[in-house]
Order: sequence, then C-alpha cells, then structure tokens
Amino acid sequence: MNAVVFNSVTKRFCHRPALFNWLGRERGGATVALRRVSLQVPTGEALVLLGPNGSGKTTTLKLISTMLIPDEGAVTVCGADTSHEGGTVRRKVGFAVANERSFFPRLTARENLDFFAVLEDVSKEERAARVEEKLSLTGLADAADTLVMKFSSGMYQRLGVARALLKNPEILLLDEPTRSLDPGSAMRFWPFVRQLLSGGTTVVLTTHSFQEAAAVGDRIAVLRGGELRSEREFRRGAGDLQRGDAQSSELPTNGPSIDEVKALYFQASADSEDNPAFETAP
Repeated sequence: MNAVVFNSVTKRFCHRPALFNWLGRERGGATVALRRVSLQVPTGEALVLLGPNGSGKTTTLKLISTMLIPDEGAVTVCGADTSHEGGTVRRKVGFAVANERSFFPRLTARENLDFFAVLEDVSKEERAARVEEKLSLTGLADAADTLVMKFSSGMYQRLGVARALLKNPEILLLDEPTRSLDPGSAMRFWPFVRQLLSGGTTVVLTTHSFQEAAAVGDRIAVLRGGELRSEREFRRGAGDLQRGDAQSSELPTNGPSIDEVKALYFQASADSEDNPAFETAP
C-alpha cells in the first residue's frame, strides 16, 4: 500500500503586489512551484527529495502536510485526500519544524513537548511517558530541563523531530533535518531514521547531501524547476532496518553508494558536477 500518492499535482504561487504597488513595483503573474508531479511512497519506506534551491522540495512536504492545497491534481495520504479530508491527514502526519520561533524559549524542552502533546490530543495518562520517550529517542534526555532559549541549532533540530513524533505519526516529514547538525550528530541521525522505518513509519525527507540520501533513502526523487526529473528505487536488505539505532553511528551498507546518488542527481538535473555553484567576479 502507498502511504503518499501525488497524482499530476500542480501548485502555483500568485504574486500579489503589496499596497497595490504604491511603494515600488513588484512583478505580477504566478510562479509554478510544482508542475504535474506524480509519485508514490510505499508504506514504511523513505523517499529522499533532492534538487537545487527553489526546485519544489519543501512545497512537496507542505502539500503532504495540508499546509498547502494543490491547484491541480490530487494528493492522498493513507487513502485520504488532502483537499477534502485535511483533519484525517493531519492526524497521520508529523512535520518536523525546527527553528527558534517553533518553541517557547522560556520553557524547558520537556515543558514545550508537554504543551504540544496537549495540542496533539495525547491523553493525560500517556503524556508524561510519551514526552520522555521522544526526548530519549532524539537524544535530548539530558537536556530535558534546559530552557529552550539556551539550545544550539542542532538541539532545535532534534527538538523539532521530537515534537513531530509526539502523535506517533504514520508519516514523518523532515525538511533538511541535518543542516544544523555537526558531522557526528548527522551520522547518528541517519540510523535513527532507519530505526523509525523498521517500526512502520513512512519518511519523506529533503536534503542537499548526497551522503544523507545514500544513507537513508529507499527511493530518491530529483526535482528541478518544479518538475520531477527522475525517480529511482534502491532495494535494501532487511539488515538495514534491524541495525537502525539512535545511539549508533554505523551506517546502512545495503543502500546506494554516494557515487550512484551523484550520478542520478547530475543526470536528472542537467547540472554538471564540474561547474562551480557560484562564479567569482573578476
């Protein structure tokens, strides 16, 4: 069964000039963020979205979460249409949001998670144990009683994941989850994602890291200019799931190599590995 299905989805963002363009001039028209994208994510697998900035990766996550609704086509999550059954979809999806404005800075990590557990309708009887479980799972147990305002960027990332997991979602959305983590923490995060998959959770993750895509993905999709340029499935052995451990830095070995991921990306995006991302003015 597919946990997520995109059926020829198009999403546009219209440019609406501020103050009727009384102050300056802003372009009109619309930007097409996604154009007729069709893809499927089987239950219990990890889809990694690769692509340059502005390619539609985060828009894809927001469409799954119901933060955005498609202008054309349909998105279904566990059989529920996001345009007509938003409440059902939101109960099944956890979206890891990690920045300073996502939490109350003068509350501790435990107090923040307890607050959001109430919003997620976690019962009073289960709440304390659920919060402790997610703190431990994300490696924040020792910082549970620290004010969030004292957290580093990497700790915010982990707290965002803990918050998304409070409802025990069937689908977890991760938007560049390791961008603020040090290399060691990032390597420990990847087996943690594989551990979630072993429990039946479906993961959709965006990243700019070929190493992360190789370590986590069961399938990789490349977006460019709002279009799905390529999608490929990589078969993994059962051992990859069993060896997932949040405290381990041992990487899965049965997935794609970094070179395979690079080749897929550069072939699909019509980009060149030899071209610099930025040119220096003479």
